[in-house]
Amino acid sequence: MGRTSLRRAAGLLAVCLALASCAGPVKTLSADEGGPLIIVAVAEGAATRAAAGTAARADYRRAGGYNGSDAALDALAAIEAEHRLAEVDAWTIPTLNWRCALLRPVDGADAAALLERLSRDPRVALAQPLHQFQTLAAPATPYNDPYLSLQTGFAAIDAAGAQRASRGDGVTVAIIDTGLDPQHPDLLGRTAASRDFAGHTAEAGTERHGTEVAGIIAASANNGIGIVGVAPGVRLLPLRACWGGGAGQTARCNSFTLARALAAALAEAPDVINLSLAGPRDTLLEKLLMQALARGIVVVGALPPGGHRDGFPAAVPGVLAVASAEDGVTTPGVLAAPGRRVLTLAPGGGYDYASGSSMAAAHVTGVVALLRALDRKLDGPALQKILAGRSATVDACVALQRLRPGLSCAASPPH
Repeated sequence: MGRTSLRRAAGLLAVCLALASCAGPVKTLSADEGGPLIIVAVAEGAATRAAAGTAARADYRRAGGYNGSDAALDALAAIEAEHRLAEVDAWTIPTLNWRCALLRPVDGADAAALLERLSRDPRVALAQPLHQFQTLAAPATPYNDPYLSLQTGFAAIDAAGAQRASRGDGVTVAIIDTGLDPQHPDLLGRTAASRDFAGHTAEAGTERHGTEVAGIIAASANNGIGIVGVAPGVRLLPLRACWGGGAGQTARCNSFTLARALAAALAEAPDVINLSLAGPRDTLLEKLLMQALARGIVVVGALPPGGHRDGFPAAVPGVLAVASAEDGVTTPGVLAAPGRRVLTLAPGGGYDYASGSSMAAAHVTGVVALLRALDRKLDGPALQKILAGRSATVDACVALQRLRPGLSCAASPPH
């Protein structure tokens, strides 16, 4: 057995026996498993190593067996040994040319001191805590009447008028959230295959938040049931990075799950990414989001209660930050949309009301999809100018009129 094989056997055997490897399923993390976990990244080398039976490719979509270069593996193994860290999982992000590892101190070392030492290590490109994030939904109200006339948010932004010019056809929207219910009658045939980065089997009803967001954005129109989405012609790309979130509960995510979902979104290159969630500043996630923005992907993020734009994702320049219009937030550069008692979809084929800036962000994501369907070159700054107006709430029809002067919103949308 050669030196490299011995090193891999000695350094990774325990991890491979106890945990999922990069070639296997996504590592399962508890919703409360934040504690002492940290993320460390090192630069990838030129030569990559594929897992047995696979070939190394730059395309992340085919990188289930992408195990990293010898140089990166050697560097991480040395760092883990010197700083007394145990690997929980590791993965490569080709767009950043980094090998990332989720690590746990083996002796309960102080995380702050450990991160400070790692930041001085010349082999380390990034060292940060495993941050926690949460979706921004308020407890649901007990209404479930499936009628368009009850969609006050849909009416407030004049989505029906805007649909005379666009329904979002040809636009792909990635929803990084809990999972969603693809079998809901108002979403049938509208979603791509879901990818799961949260790693836990969802219990009945816990994919509520993602389903709510998806319904506001894209519920089918003119199918004789339920409600109408703001952009009923879009294709949805569900990327499950959060868990929990049943009725009246907050769903949770972390740096690890969100980084994997964002890297997958970069590989799929959707037109829009919806992030109806919030948390602290996060270097890794911000770098991935800046990659998305640089590639022309529009990112819509929810603003947490209080209107402070100092966390992820709202603090990233170029992100369309959205608050609930009912909260009266006046933060410069922040868009407002309906976010209180919004009728939308519920798992299991149902309908219910939901509240929170998550729902406001979903309304804006739908309007962005309507606009991108007419002009694929529109980026975040251009859309910010189009969507910001004298009204306290985003108006979909006015936004489309700014893009297409002469458009009338008086008539009903086409069937």
